[in-house]
Amino acid sequence: MTSTKIEIPTVDMLDGEEHHHDYSGDTLFGFWIYILSDCLLFGTLFAAYAVFSNSFAGGIESNELFNLPFVMVETALLLLSSYTFAIAMLKANNHDMAEMKKWLAITFGLGLGFLVLELYEFYHFSHEGATLSTSAYWSAFYALLSTHGLHVFAGLVWMSVLYFHFKRDGFTEENKTRLACLSLFWHFLDIIWICVFSMVYLMGVM
Repeated sequence: MTSTKIEIPTVDMLDGEEHHHDYSGDTLFGFWIYILSDCLLFGTLFAAYAVFSNSFAGGIESNELFNLPFVMVETALLLLSSYTFAIAMLKANNHDMAEMKKWLAITFGLGLGFLVLELYEFYHFSHEGATLSTSAYWSAFYALLSTHGLHVFAGLVWMSVLYFHFKRDGFTEENKTRLACLSLFWHFLDIIWICVFSMVYLMGVM
């Protein structure tokens, strides 16, 4: 007769499984709380922009400066970066380190390109006389877009740090959870930008 060996979970095994569940679950839950708080922040900034949308104080107006083809390039870069990040996530789920790093690097490049174009736009507007102190409209404009831009910059820094975490530690459960949080953050920024594009730029040229 052959005997079947039944492995009884030890306390250490149960503690390890509980820790694994608690880390990923608690981290994702906490990050959702952060995303909701960021929604309140951007909601406040959008509300302020709406209130001051016609407050130009007799100065330069948005339709004199906004260049929709230029902004569409910015938008395309950011939306494309969301797609490349999704591919990086798929490669991470398949434990394909080389491909994941490649697509993360492409995402980083697209996000950086977006920031460079946005900074150039700020420089151009300021050079034309639309500065932070020109009017209430431009104050609200810069507050909203700068906050979004700072979030993109933070995402790029986070992406760089996480890149080296994967290089050092590989596909640990902690790293995969961190990548999932960053993916959620990055897609959230894309949604905010679509709102910016629709509310600020499309309505601003009318």
